[in-house]
Amino acid sequence: MQKKVRVALLSVVSNTVLTAGKLIAGLTMQSVSVLSEAFHSGSDLLAAVIAFLSVRQSSKPADERHHFGHGKFENMASITEAFLILIAAGVIIWHAVEKILHPTPVEALGLGAVVMGLSALINFGVSHILMKTGHETDSPALVADAWHLRTDVYTSLGVFAGIGLIKVTGWPLIDPLIGIAVALLIVKAAGDLIVDSLRILLDVRLPPGEEEVIKEILRRHQADFVEFHALRTRKAGPQRFVDLHIVAPPHREIARMYPVCEAIEREIRERFPETSVLIHVEPCVQPCDECRTPCEEKPDSR
Repeated sequence: MQKKVRVALLSVVSNTVLTAGKLIAGLTMQSVSVLSEAFHSGSDLLAAVIAFLSVRQSSKPADERHHFGHGKFENMASITEAFLILIAAGVIIWHAVEKILHPTPVEALGLGAVVMGLSALINFGVSHILMKTGHETDSPALVADAWHLRTDVYTSLGVFAGIGLIKVTGWPLIDPLIGIAVALLIVKAAGDLIVDSLRILLDVRLPPGEEEVIKEILRRHQADFVEFHALRTRKAGPQRFVDLHIVAPPHREIARMYPVCEAIEREIRERFPETSVLIHVEPCVQPCDECRTPCEEKPDSR
């Protein structure tokens, strides 16, 4: 958790520096595309602050008000970040359209090129660290922040190329057009974040690949029970929740099934850390001659 907090704080610091640099350059150049990047970095800065606070909050253990922990704070943070980005995109498009209708020259192209180039390099490095840590710790807030910065890398490179085209062609309309393109990329990234986070908040089941891993663990222990059913899964931030029913063989007492359950729970948590596993053991009530899953009666060695 301390690693997650440190990485989130790194994003706050880097975005603060980049936002200030782009804002100064954009005002000096009177460039919509550079100012759009300043707005973009400003939204990234706010998103980084939200990610930092949500990561700290999600690390708190379950309490009287939050019996299932605080993991969904990270998903709420992702949605908040996405809506902030949409607002920034709207501001960018508004300024770009205004400049298309009332064109003004773009100045200090060299300064803009330097700022955009440095921005792309810094954001690529920070986004790589955020993405790696986010996947290692299964943190949606850090992954969302990483995608924000990765989008910033692409848009900064686009503005960098646009500055070069203005220098070569002398056509100032390239500047607002690139600003609009940047805004559309931002809208796409925000939409993806909203969809992914809403899936978690609506308790959508785990991805099929993850559920298959859980089923494979259960199949490895199938000699110890008749069947399993009612498998339910969901996720909250980095935390997973799994519950299911298993049917005990008729020759085994329910109390003797606890070591089996403990082994299954341990293997699931080894594969997916921070997973809460709840297994309900049921007695077998179906007549043996009607059972489609026959089990041989054998002495219980547990």
